[in-house]
Amino acid sequence: MKIDLLKKIEDSIPEMSKNRRVLGEYILKNYDKAAYLTASKLGAIVNVSESTVVRFAIELGFSGYPDLQHTLQELIRTKLTSMQRIEITNSRIGDADILEKVLISDTEKIKSTLDTISRVDFERAVSAIINARMIYIVGMRSSASLAAFLSFYFRLIFSNVTLVQTTSGSELFEQILRMTKDDVVIAITFPRYSKNVVKSVEYAKNIGAHIVALTDSELSPIAKNADSILIAKSDMASFVDSLVAPLSIINALIVAISKIKQQEFSDIFNKLENIWEEYEVYQNLNE
Repeated sequence: MKIDLLKKIEDSIPEMSKNRRVLGEYILKNYDKAAYLTASKLGAIVNVSESTVVRFAIELGFSGYPDLQHTLQELIRTKLTSMQRIEITNSRIGDADILEKVLISDTEKIKSTLDTISRVDFERAVSAIINARMIYIVGMRSSASLAAFLSFYFRLIFSNVTLVQTTSGSELFEQILRMTKDDVVIAITFPRYSKNVVKSVEYAKNIGAHIVALTDSELSPIAKNADSILIAKSDMASFVDSLVAPLSIINALIVAISKIKQQEFSDIFNKLENIWEEYEVYQNLNE
């Protein structure tokens, strides 16, 4: 439900019953915490029943509390500061085994991504990349590591790859200045979204290039201009972004493209193996 949830709650409060009004007021003041509470825990905090929390969500037009909670999480993620992230994560983990909690959470993100990602968009992205005149890869801040990983392997397959690396708006446009409608832009961003990535996508849209958006939600600011949307479930582990799911999608892109270009790929790697051996790029474990 693409709405300003907080505004909707605020407008609905005057017409609600006393218990639901108290619940709505709590959410407005503590939306960052409420988004990660179960219905029973949220009800206990404001001293109302779990069923009241569920009816509150339905009254707002949601199918149930999980639907409301998901929408609230999506809408607030870009608003959370690093300290708020740390506080929420500490509250969610408590005294549990941190290693286990984080690894299980990452596993769930990959499974959820597998269940929901569009195969049509994935195949469309693969086809566009293979047929592109130029491939521009754009990822800033924490997503820069994903962009660099993708660029490393794509440069082994293609000779027409540009990794856009900059923190300056002017330098960004200098690097994509020669973009044409025959090109592909692979834009990668996750909350908190990078303005430079959003700007590059807007520029590419005006040019007419094919835009592949690797992001966390259809509410992402780069999704609306994308031709292929690859949704990877992401979550926060303290102030750290969980990027295991988008990395898995990147791996899938690389494997899918290398399979299509198998013969060319084999020739390239035969040459590379000779170069790596000659120049001792990798440690020989038999030495």
